[in-house]
Amino acid sequence: MAPGAENGTTAAASPEAEHPRKAFGLAARDSSGELTPFQFSRRNNGPDDVTLKIHYCGICHSDLHSVKNEWGNAIYPMVPGHEIVGIVTEVGQNVTKFKVGDKVGVGCLVGSCRSCGSCEQNLENYCPKMILTYGSLNTDGTKTYGGYSDTIVVNERYVVLYPENLPMDKGAPLLCAGITVYSPMKQFGLDEPGKHLGVVGLGGLGHVAVKFGKAFGVKVTVISSSPKKEKEAIEKLGADAFLVSSDPKQMQAAMGSMDGIINTVSADHALTPLILLLKAHGKMIMVGAPEKPLALPVFPLIMGGKILAGSCIGGMKETQEMIDFAGKHNITAEIELIGADYVNTAMERLARGDVRYRFVIDVANTLKSA
Repeated sequence: MAPGAENGTTAAASPEAEHPRKAFGLAARDSSGELTPFQFSRRNNGPDDVTLKIHYCGICHSDLHSVKNEWGNAIYPMVPGHEIVGIVTEVGQNVTKFKVGDKVGVGCLVGSCRSCGSCEQNLENYCPKMILTYGSLNTDGTKTYGGYSDTIVVNERYVVLYPENLPMDKGAPLLCAGITVYSPMKQFGLDEPGKHLGVVGLGGLGHVAVKFGKAFGVKVTVISSSPKKEKEAIEKLGADAFLVSSDPKQMQAAMGSMDGIINTVSADHALTPLILLLKAHGKMIMVGAPEKPLALPVFPLIMGGKILAGSCIGGMKETQEMIDFAGKHNITAEIELIGADYVNTAMERLARGDVRYRFVIDVANTLKSA
């Protein structure tokens, strides 16, 4: 995803000297992706800003792609992290939504133009000038740095109030993984009780999609290439059924049975068998991002009047709605809590798919400046 900031010019200042407030985090300096201690700075809290002490930050698969420059748009040094939960330490004089001491979250974006058609419809996530939480440029030309750090300053529009009843560590991944699957369910009418939803892939996104689907009251079938995940999908996550995508008999038996599919897979895979699972006018929404283009089979789309669509996170109004819904239904991610000194190992494991289902960094207790 290309940086969404307005390009600007900035004086040749070091990261420590760009802004008045000292900050500390973990940064990648090049495409090796290795994260090392990083002294930098944050802006002062402005009249519309919220400053928070970061307690937890999830590790998203896009963090791995980004630090290794696999999408070709990396800006180094890079402090990743856009699944942030923390405590408000300061608010600006114009801030009305938050107060010091509140639990809050920050997701994938920290800025937008606020005047385009998307912003006017509370779809800041589709703003052409969206500013990402990390790997973007602010309007003053300085880099944005993410949540693998001790503190962050964000305009209040891009902050959400975090439910008091949700644990901060297990809820952090909802700020990306949660909204990524919640938004297409809402936008494409797959949240209606009685609908049949397929979830392709049971990873960081997929397992949360199962939980949201069940909370909406829909029938959920997990579609996975890994038969060993069946027991966990049904017994632990609450899925109603499980299909092994490599089993032609199972896939054929389920043809034409689903109202919609959330496809979370980021690897190369065949779309035709999945499209055939849909009812007439069924919808498959892509939220995974394979590195290479997938073959698009037009014929099965035409013959069933089916829809193949994409979805990218969600706007701020919908993100607040999502986290409130999660609080009401006690939806959290399944996580492995790690210390800051384990992040590089976690990245290596993430690249191998060795995580169930999300790593979360205990920032407040383990990220220590030298």
